[in-house]
Amino acid sequence: MAGRPREFDRNEALAKARDVFWSRGYEGVSMADLVSTLGLASARIYAAFGSKEALFREAVELYDAEEGGFATRAIAEEPTAQLAIERILREAVETYTRKGRPHGCMVVLAATNCASENEGVREWLEGYRRRRTASLVERLERAVEDGELKPETDARILGDYYATVLHGLSVQARDGVPRSRLLATIPTVMLAVCSAAYPRSFPRAT
Repeated sequence: MAGRPREFDRNEALAKARDVFWSRGYEGVSMADLVSTLGLASARIYAAFGSKEALFREAVELYDAEEGGFATRAIAEEPTAQLAIERILREAVETYTRKGRPHGCMVVLAATNCASENEGVREWLEGYRRRRTASLVERLERAVEDGELKPETDARILGDYYATVLHGLSVQARDGVPRSRLLATIPTVMLAVCSAAYPRSFPRAT
């Protein structure tokens, strides 16, 4: 009598899939790669996750909830926009250059260019990036409303700028630029928001 297939830890398998997609990108990972990485037959992968694309989307969601969620946490936890942005930049560099982990941002790099049949994956990740930009703009708009930033501040331009910087940090990290060099850019990058702020980040008098 044949034994039952060995049970597997779904969360562990998902984490392994996240890492291989993060490292190689969506189109750079075949089902054969997933079978090898997860140690599961393709039929079991399909049964557990539905399809390669469904597995990828779930892997991205895991990334966004854990390593990639630093921006969401900083915006929610820091009392000022300046502190939030500085923390986002610092944690981006730390996340993108961590030893023993894939370098760069999974959401930025995993499906920048795709074959026509995978355009849905690219567009889905594009939505993630647009929402991140929108969250930066919204936090800066709130800083203007709260009096942290001067009323003439264009929160849209400033938010777009910091989203562009984050994407650039991701590419630089993937290209092997050392953490120390990327961290050294932060004081200069912070000048954009600091120049828009009132002295010492205190709200202006009403």
